[in-house]
Amino acid sequence: MSETRNPARAQILDGIRRSLRRGDLTDTARLAVEQRLAAPPRGPAVARAQLPPAEKVALFCQWAEANNATVARVAAADVPDEVSAYLARNNLPAEAAMAPSPQLERYDWANQKMLSLRRGRGEARDQVSITGAFAGIAETGTLVMTSGPDHPVSLNLLPDTHIVVLREGDIMSGYEDVWAMLRARYGKNGMPRTVNTITGPSRTGDIEQAIELGAHGPRRMHIVVVRD
Repeated sequence: MSETRNPARAQILDGIRRSLRRGDLTDTARLAVEQRLAAPPRGPAVARAQLPPAEKVALFCQWAEANNATVARVAAADVPDEVSAYLARNNLPAEAAMAPSPQLERYDWANQKMLSLRRGRGEARDQVSITGAFAGIAETGTLVMTSGPDHPVSLNLLPDTHIVVLREGDIMSGYEDVWAMLRARYGKNGMPRTVNTITGPSRTGDIEQAIELGAHGPRRMHIVVVRD
């Protein structure tokens, strides 16, 4: 939306320019900005994540577990079995709120007769959520979540247990690879409203420097890595 169509926005931006002692952009400065937006430069890459695909997946799993997540690597046909088994191992109810994602609907959930799934956004009463992920980052064991009708953000935050189904092919080396993937997937004018980067379950060390899980979100994260 242009500033001429949104006077309030223009007023705010003018105030910022004045505080920074910047007037209207010159043609040269404007061209530089437009060129940077059209071809964003890549930031630095961490050498440890520049690996062949199999080693990249292993590094992601290593870092995810180091950050208090649990990881299972399974074939696509075994995803529902692993989810049900994880819930049973942790004495959790066999029910979950699941993202209404075509990616997740590919798996044979109906084969798990005792597993009750509700498709939709997360609610306060939900104990478990199941979502996909846009990408994983091998460099840090981080998950990248994009919001949309097929992935309500509340599923990342409200339930006490978050189960994430991640395909091996969506594990990238580093953050810069994910930014490029986002631009390619969504385009300049179609970016998701929210992009969450999540590294393990929620935690804080604010009180006496003691780590407490589940401070601001799920206290458990289980990542089901699906073999290509």
